[in-house]
Amino acid sequence: MSSRILYKAFSLTEVLLAVATLAIGMLFIAGTFLAGIYLTTVAAERTTAAVVADEAFAKIKLYGINPADPNLFVGPLRRFEDVAARRPVPAEEFAYPSTQVDISEKQYYWSALCQHVDPNGASRPSRLVQVTVFVSRKTASAASYQGGAGRPIPMTVRILATPGSNVLTGLPVANATWINDGCTIVDDKTGQIYRVLQRRDAVPGAFPGPTIELDRPWEGAFGDRVWVVPPPIGGGKDPCIAVSQKVIRF
Repeated sequence: MSSRILYKAFSLTEVLLAVATLAIGMLFIAGTFLAGIYLTTVAAERTTAAVVADEAFAKIKLYGINPADPNLFVGPLRRFEDVAARRPVPAEEFAYPSTQVDISEKQYYWSALCQHVDPNGASRPSRLVQVTVFVSRKTASAASYQGGAGRPIPMTVRILATPGSNVLTGLPVANATWINDGCTIVDDKTGQIYRVLQRRDAVPGAFPGPTIELDRPWEGAFGDRVWVVPPPIGGGKDPCIAVSQKVIRF
């Protein structure tokens, strides 16, 4: 009498399906870790930027600004170092943190633009000054930036703007790489802050130069200048990580 032994096992098709399902799951898990690392980095950098901005405002209060300075009433925004009551402002004051570490080893820097906000003008000036602080991160100690300051600083760029439109044009070819997706710009006359949603490159036969799409309609004048922190000379990541604004009484 013969007996038959039955063997139970998975087929090759079932094994391949299981492996494929596991591989897809691992890919999703890996993507989650990468997204988590990115979001953690962004959150840490934004937290640092807030601390740097608070320190910048404190230093600006310490050095002071003369609210009656005629430069604050004429035309565009002014750099803090040009209107500070106590001059010159040492270069190390613009670096963070304020420790005895060599300035070349520091990564975070700030710059400030100032403008009087009193509607009465220079005839009866108040003591209120609008201060806009740019916080930037220097990605490499050997990186060089526009303006010759040795650190990322805001520079002015001429643009063509139409009030009520959220599209800017007229960016000079020489400055075409200064304004990119996600960067922050500030109107030179009003101090209004705008976020760049997208920069579209020039289309052959259309308006020369790129077009800039903003997060909201332009509230400034037609044909204006904006402040922006350019990337390193030779190319690289946008150094500006935050822009803070406060009205301070001096």
